[in-house]
Amino acid sequence: MLPKIYRKTIKLDDKREVTLETGKLARQADGSILLTQGNTMLLATVVSAHEAKEGADFFPLSVDYQEKFAAAGKIPGGFLKREGKLSDYEVLISRLVDRALRPLFPEDYYCETQINIFLISSDPNVPPDALAALAASAALAVSDIPIEQYISEVRVGRVNGQLLINPTFAELAQSDIDMVIGATYDNVLMVEGELKEISEEEMVEAIRFAHDAIKLQCIAQKEIAEELGIVKREYTREENDEAVYEKVKNALYEGFYKIAATGNDVKKERSKAFDDLKDQFITQLEAEINEENPIDMEMVYRYISKIKKKACRDATLNEQKRLDGRDCDEIRPIWCEVDYLPSAHGSALFTRGETQSLTTATLGTKMDEQMIDGAVNSFFSKFILHYNFPSFSTGEIKPNRAPGRREIGHGNLAFRALKNMIPSHDDNPYTIRLVSDILESNGSSSMATVCAGTLALMDAGIPIKAPVAGIAMGLISDAETGKYAILSDILGDEDHLGDMDFKVTGTREGITACQMDIKIDGLSYEILIKALDQARRGRFHILDKMAEALAEPKPSLKPHAPRFTTLKIPTDMIGAVIGPGGKIVQEIQKESGATISIEEKDNLGYVNIFAAEQSSMDIAVRRVQGIVAMPEVGEVYDGKVKSILPFGAFIEFLPGKEGLLHISEIKWERIEKIDGILEIGEEVKVKLVDVDKKSGKYRLSRKALLPKPSAK
Repeated sequence: MLPKIYRKTIKLDDKREVTLETGKLARQADGSILLTQGNTMLLATVVSAHEAKEGADFFPLSVDYQEKFAAAGKIPGGFLKREGKLSDYEVLISRLVDRALRPLFPEDYYCETQINIFLISSDPNVPPDALAALAASAALAVSDIPIEQYISEVRVGRVNGQLLINPTFAELAQSDIDMVIGATYDNVLMVEGELKEISEEEMVEAIRFAHDAIKLQCIAQKEIAEELGIVKREYTREENDEAVYEKVKNALYEGFYKIAATGNDVKKERSKAFDDLKDQFITQLEAEINEENPIDMEMVYRYISKIKKKACRDATLNEQKRLDGRDCDEIRPIWCEVDYLPSAHGSALFTRGETQSLTTATLGTKMDEQMIDGAVNSFFSKFILHYNFPSFSTGEIKPNRAPGRREIGHGNLAFRALKNMIPSHDDNPYTIRLVSDILESNGSSSMATVCAGTLALMDAGIPIKAPVAGIAMGLISDAETGKYAILSDILGDEDHLGDMDFKVTGTREGITACQMDIKIDGLSYEILIKALDQARRGRFHILDKMAEALAEPKPSLKPHAPRFTTLKIPTDMIGAVIGPGGKIVQEIQKESGATISIEEKDNLGYVNIFAAEQSSMDIAVRRVQGIVAMPEVGEVYDGKVKSILPFGAFIEFLPGKEGLLHISEIKWERIEKIDGILEIGEEVKVKLVDVDKKSGKYRLSRKALLPKPSAK
């Protein structure tokens, strides 16, 4: 029997539309959607268990976005020639979708849920990543999984002052904004992107513009669910006991509130105070438990967490003081140090409160560029940033494994914050790798990476366009009372108990990157604008502190950093420098110890030479110049005897170019034979005296450089 297929079309603008289809593909999933725009096709599926695992106290949601290489008519690289572990790019898109979808699920829904989004057909004019969340949310909409709101994400760009929804790759290349916004019909949930030093007002305008487009996509999903008659499933909800809740609250709320309101800037001491109070209560409670007075301890621990969170939030709202005693807009103490590692090309230590990043900058050659081989995008990157978060940074014990999704996401945010400040190829020939190792963490470690990365680049002598600083903002609000507190430079605890995590990076001129996750409904644009203004003031304060350590890039590279020079040569000489099978360039590299890369552009050959020492650079430059140099009559050259014949010697006076030094041109005195005067391999200074116009042969003279004997 043929499947019953349902389709819904959403207009993006006068020329573009998106089609959502269900009922034909992946019918055994709880929900599946085929999204089509142009030739781009995304298949999104969702499956959720009907029962939570026993003892579950969190929502186990996994989101995987994967691009099939066949979608773009490509075969994967590497030995296996198949899709495997998600690339960093796919992980980043998975995170974008996850962060927007997760708030849709009920707080007490603990059933394991998996969402897969596959790119199965690619259109070079339709970036698929901006459509992934719409496909995933629509799959939830046509399922019986218990969500009552729907989301979508769009990318917003701006070309020549005009805002665009889901711009093409070509438009994006010209855009000064590249942000992905996720939202329900009523509220913005997630923002992430990079910006070319735009103002806070322009950023808010772009978010509003994106939200208006998202509303239409949310309406379409609601209509799909209604037209299909979707009924959401029932699930086992958390058991609650009001009497137990009141007992826990009466015992702990005031104590938690007092600890939070008192403030302690040492994380371990503050945590110990909370734990001591909790342990004392648990000991007393366990003594009361018997057959006649049973108490569900899992429920007690859950209530303790809720009451602690409420007490800390209330203390901040009522006292306008933070867990560590700071004012709401106060930044933790900052100290910085550059040139910390003597052998690195550039290094910086940035410490803010109890968060610390040790970042190194390493300068490499063109051959160190990172090759990105994706189904949609394949390119080389000259700027690389890696973020590492070892367990000891939070005093924990965990095995060291490959970077997790969080590390990839935090590293990408710092990368986007700094990438537009890296000078162009003409001003920076190097491949640059930044590595941030978080040595201590209590919130805002990705922002510490941005600050330390800026300082490490400047310490390495890279002429960045402007220093960049980052700050993480938080929010605690109470819908009933209307109270709220915007928090600058949040702690890890404030991230967990707050309603917003908003990371903003930028220069003194404007914002370069942002990442925002909102955990509540109804965040107003008024509060968002206030948070951005407070973030700008905090960013300037941090830039001032960074300038005390290093205000601008160092004027020169470290002595042990690789030197660089570029020789421009005629394109028809590129083959001569490379040689048959690369023989000549390999010889030059072996002889000099330098690294050489050659590229052709603007009708010229560019010979890029990197060397750790000036002597190596000089040898390589001299060899290349010798190959491409055109012999000039009258010029003097340092030559080498290649062969000896009765009538003279052949001298290599330029690489690959030999001339005849006739026996009559060796000395002013008459010579009968050359034996004993010149030897093969001997270095000899000669002058080019003539070039035969017909044969192109070179005539050399040695005696022309010797004093002429006086006549007797």
